[in-house]
Amino acid sequence: MTQLILLNKPYGVLSQFTDAGAGPGRRTLSDLIDIPHVYPAGRLDLDSEGLLLLTDAGALQARIANPRFKMPKTYLVQIEGEPDEARLTELRSGVRLKDGLTRPAAVERIPPPDLWPRDPPVRFRKSVSDCWIRLTITEGRNRQVRRMTAAIGHPTLRLIRWSIGDWTIAGLQPGDWRREAVPAAPL
Repeated sequence: MTQLILLNKPYGVLSQFTDAGAGPGRRTLSDLIDIPHVYPAGRLDLDSEGLLLLTDAGALQARIANPRFKMPKTYLVQIEGEPDEARLTELRSGVRLKDGLTRPAAVERIPPPDLWPRDPPVRFRKSVSDCWIRLTITEGRNRQVRRMTAAIGHPTLRLIRWSIGDWTIAGLQPGDWRREAVPAAPL
């Protein structure tokens, strides 16, 4: 039977089970999950939080992680400053990055979400405002969301992947995980 694990990856945890060559002390997935033969379907950076899917099925892993399948990934993003509608439209149209134009994203401003506190907390600056957006992309370039918000002049302060397709971290605290049924039909 195929296994699918939904993990709420905390800030500061590597999206892999070992930390070969990087020195002692960094937390990895092996500090959170003790299930043999499951592997991440995609990655989240060390400084990003939220949903990480793990599976023991290579085909499912590829289906989730490969941008060719355009599985939507939704992020809650705290950004520096308050973008006007023109800046948000840039995200909706696709942003030119060094590695090319991104696919159009769905984006909207949202009120600050009710989330767990981050450890360490995001640096607060009295003189610089911030706001939250919900951003959905269908590709997964390296540090893409961070590069997109920086490209429109609003660097990312906190990044939480909330969902991949229909799977979400709703109800999971950082470090918590749950098993999910794998759909019988293709995703």
